[in-house]
Amino acid sequence: MNAIEKIEKLITPSLNDMGYELVRVRLTGSDRKVLQIMAEKPDGTMTIAGCTEVSEMVSALLDVEDPIQGAYELEVSSPGIDRPLTRPKDFERWAGFEAKVELEQAVEGQRRYRGKLLGLKDELVLMQADDGGRLELPFSEVRKAKLILTDELIAASMRRA
Repeated sequence: MNAIEKIEKLITPSLNDMGYELVRVRLTGSDRKVLQIMAEKPDGTMTIAGCTEVSEMVSALLDVEDPIQGAYELEVSSPGIDRPLTRPKDFERWAGFEAKVELEQAVEGQRRYRGKLLGLKDELVLMQADDGGRLELPFSEVRKAKLILTDELIAASMRRA
């Protein structure tokens, strides 16, 4: 189990007890490490006070377990408007919006896709490509995915807030 998996396993139960869901854990940098924790409420919201609350809890757990060697900075944030798509429910919740998806292994000679999300079915991410074609990408092969900031996404985010 790598450091990211250890951290996810360590903090997820406490996050859930506090009413939050883990969106992503990322560790970047080599000289100056940054541990990024993205979390949100089940309704997709996150406040500054929520970030502070999560940061304090995560700091306490990491101080005890110490899963990262050396010094690092902890950064807790909301996923934001052009959020990463990391969980199956993200692909369902954000269906109808533009996204970029990058796969671990190429499908039909291609690893990077862009188009409108159509949801998730039978472990396949469904998209409508910019050229109008329909894409079925294996969720298990998604390396990274995120929403594309568009006027439509901004308007929808404003309505949800």
